[in-house]
Amino acid sequence: MITMGVTFQDYYKTLGVERSATEKEIKAAYRKLARKWHPDLHSAKDKQEAEEKFKQVNEAYEVLNDPEKRAKYDRLGANWRDGQDFQPPPDMGDVRFYTNMGAGGAGGFSDFFEMFFGGRGAPFGRTGRTTRPGGPVRGQDVESELELTLEEAYRGGEKTIQLSSREVCPACGGAGIGGDTFCSRCGGTGANAAVKTLTVKIPPGVRDGGRIRLKGQGGEGYAGGPGGDLYLKVRLLPHPQFKVQGDDLETEVVLRPEQAVLGDRVSVPTLDGTVKMKVPAGIRTGKRLRLRGKGMPLRDGRGDEYVRVAIDIPERLSPEEEDLYRQLAALRKGV
Repeated sequence: MITMGVTFQDYYKTLGVERSATEKEIKAAYRKLARKWHPDLHSAKDKQEAEEKFKQVNEAYEVLNDPEKRAKYDRLGANWRDGQDFQPPPDMGDVRFYTNMGAGGAGGFSDFFEMFFGGRGAPFGRTGRTTRPGGPVRGQDVESELELTLEEAYRGGEKTIQLSSREVCPACGGAGIGGDTFCSRCGGTGANAAVKTLTVKIPPGVRDGGRIRLKGQGGEGYAGGPGGDLYLKVRLLPHPQFKVQGDDLETEVVLRPEQAVLGDRVSVPTLDGTVKMKVPAGIRTGKRLRLRGKGMPLRDGRGDEYVRVAIDIPERLSPEEEDLYRQLAALRKGV
């Protein structure tokens, strides 16, 4: 036997109950927390944290709901703190010790549980949980977020992404049960974390907040059932030149004073490249000019692009330019 230090688990703190809690109070606390942290009720970005919390809640209930395990656990006394390095007292001769368990013990329960109880949970009937249906069950639909540049959304095409996912636990087949207790591989969740790579077809003109469906790429089915669907919610990244206003785009062009007064043809950016735009004489700051058909793609055409005018005063003037401005000021004196 080799004694090894592990991290103490405060099961009472995990369930949020006092050490004097009754069986009814423990069961009520477990049900509340199990509903709160069940991974299927959380989005992709929070699922990993929820899965870990769910495992901790299951482990605490596995101990405190079993009179024998709870009595054995309570022999440690109330002076241990959650997260404290644990070495069993000399009188705990019935504690079993393991080596090379790795982080998280056998996968579902902590090293502390595996050391203290030897990896065996209470008979499954004591937990009050039920098995999953025996027939095929369709997997859960899953929603995640897909970040796109404006150019990617405008042109469409394909994009390769990596997503955190949950795969059916190979040890329990998704049932969450291993023998007569929670599956030690998945901690009773029925699934393990994984990463999958997908190629997404992006339709041209997809909007911010739009959803792209990938059939069968959601949660895995159970007992041969089909996989759920994956819905990717589009989030457009900010663009340095353009703003999306519904079906239209908006950008800005900066004019010199003489261009605004006399009019000109200036270069304006579009998502198809730079074009020349006519600026009428006497235009003022804030005025918008329209480029037809240069906006976002539509089923039967395209939106427009609006160019907002800004007039800029040169920071530095040559002596000749300054003299001309003085002449202009003199001509307009009293106007």
